[in-house]
Amino acid sequence: MKICIVIGTRPEIIQSAVVARELRKRGHEVITIHTKQHYQEEMSGVFFRNMDIPKPDYGLATGSGTHGQQTGWMLARIEHVLFENRPDWVLVFGDTNSTLAGALAAAKLNIPVAHVEAGMRSFNRTMPEEINRILVDHCSDLLFCSTLTAMENLIDEGIGLQSHLVGDVMYDAACYFNPLAQKRTIIRDLGLESNRYLLATIHRPYNVDVYKNLRNILMAFFELDETVVFPVHPRTKLKMSSFGLLDLWGAPNKVKAIDPVGYLDMLALEQNARMILTDSGGMQKEAYFFEVPCVTLRPETEWVETVETGWNKLAGAAKETIIEAAHNPSRRIDTRHPPIFGDGHASQKIAEILEKQA
Repeated sequence: MKICIVIGTRPEIIQSAVVARELRKRGHEVITIHTKQHYQEEMSGVFFRNMDIPKPDYGLATGSGTHGQQTGWMLARIEHVLFENRPDWVLVFGDTNSTLAGALAAAKLNIPVAHVEAGMRSFNRTMPEEINRILVDHCSDLLFCSTLTAMENLIDEGIGLQSHLVGDVMYDAACYFNPLAQKRTIIRDLGLESNRYLLATIHRPYNVDVYKNLRNILMAFFELDETVVFPVHPRTKLKMSSFGLLDLWGAPNKVKAIDPVGYLDMLALEQNARMILTDSGGMQKEAYFFEVPCVTLRPETEWVETVETGWNKLAGAAKETIIEAAHNPSRRIDTRHPPIFGDGHASQKIAEILEKQA
């Protein structure tokens, strides 16, 4: 089989790495299109180097823009690549503009689409990602679900017949790359001690595009009495600057703001943190993988199982709620830590299902 994989952001790079490796191991031809929706070196290039992933076959250099501009630009260029290569399948991941553009380009050319991490729903249609998820799921031919909840969502929407519960490929990646992550020196380099710091990230428009929300979250970080390691997303830094919030760094606090880090360093930081505070769906999952309590800086989450088992607590963007959650994580934590994201073999299951369709 010839399979075209479309990626564009950090999570997609990570997810595609393990799936592409499994497909190539089975003798299939894999063509990778990188839209470069994440185009900064620290958000893209470093991942390919650290994880020893083959360079993409096509780089589209999308850059910044509105959602419509980005998606339209990518759609036209992905279509051109698909015309040239005529793959048997197009494989897309997650919920980004790259995901939507790849799925639409393939569907318009009558090339079968497979969606990895299908069925996730926040039920908040103000989120661009939610619109992307719904549209991609409904134009895909195969839907690979990470959790039972995702399967149930797709059944409710009438597309359960093409859905398969395979587990989460990010869990595959965490299992595969963690031995390398444990050799990283970032904990020592930053002068940290295991279980003696909090790890925080923010990047969602809900938080960084709204002055009040961004300021509340930053003030919560500053008022916590523990060290907060804060890898600052380029877009977050830009918004902080435009809102005049960079001046907050002058106040005495324990926030250790650093540049974004690669995947292996992030895995090391995550599993050694006492707690993770984030609006990232991927980091909510990774916190669960490593049995680290998480506070989600959003009013809802797609990964509802992490909340139901007590490992994740929703705090939104209210300063007092964030501080309280950081001091008092959920007392309902399920010490059994059920395997809600599968057994670490999602990539193999995806490959096997694709082969049966050939």
